[in-house]
Amino acid sequence: MINTKIYKAIYTLAEELLEADRKGNQAAFDAFYAELKAICIDNENTDKDHPEQWETLADFTADLDEALVIYDKALAKATAINSKDHLSSIAFSMAVLQIEMGDTEAAIKNLQNAKISANKIEDKEFKVEIDELLATLLAE
Repeated sequence: MINTKIYKAIYTLAEELLEADRKGNQAAFDAFYAELKAICIDNENTDKDHPEQWETLADFTADLDEALVIYDKALAKATAINSKDHLSSIAFSMAVLQIEMGDTEAAIKNLQNAKISANKIEDKEFKVEIDELLATLLAE
């Protein structure tokens, strides 16, 4: 379970990042991103480490290669605590980036992993989204 104080801080920063992005305020975006990254680094390998913070950081990382590296880290943390919700959402996010980068093979593999993890989660709409994207890639 993620520490409530950290979760609130991450959630607030995510909202701030979205708002800065919406307004096109790069300076504010960079400052909030640095704050989020600092939380991740400060908590890394402590009892406050959690895939949620790394997944959020990756979500806001503009450089796709760097984002994939961070998602990989989040995936390892999710695997360690066997969080099906995080395993499926991280693998899905990675697949979306890999499609953008033209790496269909890796995207298919991540979507297949996301599908396996997602069979244990509540979110039916997300399961459909995974299935549809996977079907689209396999049909190409």
